[in-house]
Amino acid sequence: MQHLQQFYIDGEWVAPSGSKRLPVIDPSTETSLGDVALGDSIDVDRAVAAAKRAFVTFSQTSVAERVALLERVLEAYMARYDEMADVIMREIGAPKKLAHAWQAGLGKRHLEETLRTIERFPWQRRKGTTLINHEPVGVAALITPWNWPINQIVCKVAPAIAAGCTVVLKPSEVSPMNAILFAEILDSAGVPAGVFNLINGDGPTVGAALCAHPDVDMVSFTGSTRAGVEIARLAAPTVKRVHQELGGKSANILLDDVDFEAAVTAGVNSCFGNSGQSCNAPTRMLVPASRHDEAVAIASRAAGAVRVGPADDASTTMGPVVSDVQYQRVQRLIGVGIDEGAQLVAGGLDRPEGLDRGYYVKPTIFADVNPSMTIAREEIFGPVLAIMPYRDEEEAIKIANDTPFGLAAYVQSADQERARRVALKMRAGSVYVNYPAWDPGSPFGGYKQSGNGREYGEWGLEAFLEVKGIVGFGE
Repeated sequence: MQHLQQFYIDGEWVAPSGSKRLPVIDPSTETSLGDVALGDSIDVDRAVAAAKRAFVTFSQTSVAERVALLERVLEAYMARYDEMADVIMREIGAPKKLAHAWQAGLGKRHLEETLRTIERFPWQRRKGTTLINHEPVGVAALITPWNWPINQIVCKVAPAIAAGCTVVLKPSEVSPMNAILFAEILDSAGVPAGVFNLINGDGPTVGAALCAHPDVDMVSFTGSTRAGVEIARLAAPTVKRVHQELGGKSANILLDDVDFEAAVTAGVNSCFGNSGQSCNAPTRMLVPASRHDEAVAIASRAAGAVRVGPADDASTTMGPVVSDVQYQRVQRLIGVGIDEGAQLVAGGLDRPEGLDRGYYVKPTIFADVNPSMTIAREEIFGPVLAIMPYRDEEEAIKIANDTPFGLAAYVQSADQERARRVALKMRAGSVYVNYPAWDPGSPFGGYKQSGNGREYGEWGLEAFLEVKGIVGFGE
C-alpha cells in the first residue's frame, strides 16, 4: 500500500516525525503485509493544529454543503469497495464473505444512515423566544479498534463531518491499512484540508497525546474498558467531552417456549461470528435448567459445522483471531474455564487440526457454567461460548444483569410480548429480540463499564454537537 509509512495531515500525505515502524501481520499466515509508521507527540501536534485551523471555516459550512461532501465520500467509497473488503480480509483475518458483505458493507451503511439523519435532524428549533441551536463541538480525536475497523471509523468520521467538526483519527496499529485506504477515499472526495487527519501509532504514545491535548475538544473511543479508564483520566484535566464504547459480556436468554434447534444454532453462530471478536457478541447463553442438555447437544453440533481456515478460502466460515497477543489471551481463558470446572463440550486448547500456522482458535463451548466463573465474567474476545442454566425467568434476568458490563443483550421467545417484557428488564444499551436484522439507526452504546454515550443515527450525530440556547432571540 502506497501510504503505509505516511500520515494524512492538512490535506497532504506527509512523512512522520520519527522513524519507528511496526509490521502489519496477516493473522491467517503470520506473515508481514508491510510496515506501518508509528507517530509521536510531534505528529499529534501537527494534526491537531491542522484540525483547529480548519474548524474555523468548516464549522460555518451549511448543512447542504456537508450533505454534498458526504455524498461524494459515499460515491468514492463505493468505487473502492472491493479493495476495502480485501484489505480488511487480509489484515484482520475476516473470511472473504464476511469481509465483503459486512466488514466493508457497514461502512457503506453508516454513510447512508448519516446522510438520512442529517436531512431530518432538527438543527434549530424555537422554545418561546429562545432559539435552540446545534453547533459542532470542535476538534474531535477518534480512536478506533481493530475488530470491526471500517465500521467504527465511519460511524465516527461520518457524523463528525456531518456535525461540522474536524477530526484526527488514530486507528488501531493492528489494522491500519483500511484507515489509510479510507483517507485516500476522503482525499479523492475533496474533503477540505485539515477537516480529516490520520495518524497511525500506539495508544500509550499517540492515543495518550490526543486525549491530553488542550486543543482537542472531544475524544470518541472504542476499545477495552481498561483503556477507556485511562482515556478518561488523561482527558479529565482539560474537561473535554469523552465518548466511549467499551467491553461487553452479553447474555442471550432463551426462554422455554422458543424453538431450541433454531435459537441455539443461531446463538452459537452469532457468538462465533468474526471469530468471536465483537464487543456485543452473545457469549453467555442462558437456557432453562430442564433443557440444558438439549441445548448443549444442539450447540455442539453447531460448533462442529464451523469451518475454521484462512480468510481467503471460500469454504472458511471462521478465520483466525487477529494477533498472537489475542490468541494467547483466548488460550489462557479457555484454560481457566477448564481449571475452574466448566464442562468442555466442544473445542478447547491449541489450534484446530491441520492449521499449524496462523492464529486459529477452536470453536469452543463450555456447559454448566455458573455466574462466578471467570469465563462468565471476563470478556474473552474469541470464539468461546458459555452455556448457563437458570431455574425461572426471574433468575435468568438476574444472571443476565449480574455483570460489570452492559453493552448488549439478547432475548429469544415465541411470545413477542413476553420477550419485550424481559427486554425491558435487561440492563444493557441494546437488546436484540429474536435475532433481528441489524439497524444502523438504532442507538449503540452501553450501560455501566461498557461506556457512555451512543453512536449510530441521530445519537451518533448528537455526540458531536453542542447545544446552545439563545435566550431573547425573538419571535
